[in-house]
Amino acid sequence: MPRGSRIDAVGAIHHVVVRGIDQKNIFENNADRDHFLFRLGTILQDTQTACFAWALMPNHFHLLLRTGSMSISTVMSKLLTGYALWFNRKHQRHGHLFQNRFKSILCQEEAYLLELVRYIHLNPLRAGLVQNIEKLDNYPYSGHSVLMNKLINTWQNKDEILKMFGIRSASAMRAYRAFVEKGIEKGRRPDLTGGGLIRSAGGWESIKALRAEKNHQRSDERILGDSDFVSQVLAKAEEKMTRRQMLRTSGLDLEKIALHVSDLMEIKTEDIWTRRKHQRIVDARSVLCFWAVHELGITMTSLGRKLGLSTPAISKSVTRGKQISEARGFNLIKS
Repeated sequence: MPRGSRIDAVGAIHHVVVRGIDQKNIFENNADRDHFLFRLGTILQDTQTACFAWALMPNHFHLLLRTGSMSISTVMSKLLTGYALWFNRKHQRHGHLFQNRFKSILCQEEAYLLELVRYIHLNPLRAGLVQNIEKLDNYPYSGHSVLMNKLINTWQNKDEILKMFGIRSASAMRAYRAFVEKGIEKGRRPDLTGGGLIRSAGGWESIKALRAEKNHQRSDERILGDSDFVSQVLAKAEEKMTRRQMLRTSGLDLEKIALHVSDLMEIKTEDIWTRRKHQRIVDARSVLCFWAVHELGITMTSLGRKLGLSTPAISKSVTRGKQISEARGFNLIKS
């Protein structure tokens, strides 16, 4: 059965897993890991993507991300493409480095955020890369060491996690570590990594109990959460897709958005396609970017090629365009 399209939205939490092709290593040494982390941090900051947890393994890695101004698919495409090209040049190899499609699961934040932070950060211990929790505290290739204040980086959302364990940093850190240590006995947690209804309901035993009660819960392979959360996410995704189809069917395209924006901003349409820095033109270009990406689903990469701008620049324009549209009451569809 073909996999469904990714579900994403600003603020969505994703557990991302990327594996090497044919289970081959994607990191051969610490220099590879350090370069990967440098790329990751740069891209996360450029795209305003929050990172709550991460772990690098020899042949795969885990990330726990919150979508910012750029979709998770675009963020991962930039990260994986750039790293694969660098890795192949360095190690004099050819061909694909990663499996064709990375795995991402949209997660219910309230129920699963801390569970996933713990699960991801325990990966090096479960795999035997470190021998005990004390070694994990200092392991430089997992976000656990950042939360333990043994490793410093500027792109991991350390404070947002620690504040869930206490107001004072020292006591919060101790409580977090105790929480992680308690998770060691829980093992591999198929309820967090398995599929669809099995994962969302908490395993096969829970499924059997629900079936015995004739309690049918909605599930989806792409989502980790309870039935209500799954239904809400799917409803929003369907509504968004229906709107895009409606807009495209009506003949709305990038050129017509530009015409509409030029009317709203009282500038010449051709000025929008230039790289002039006049404030009104910059604002108009930002609104165009926001509507193109969020309403028509045009990728930031293709939009950047059209406007002669980098993807990070388009990302910033999308954010600015959203703010301008909301502040001025602009609507794409004329009433």
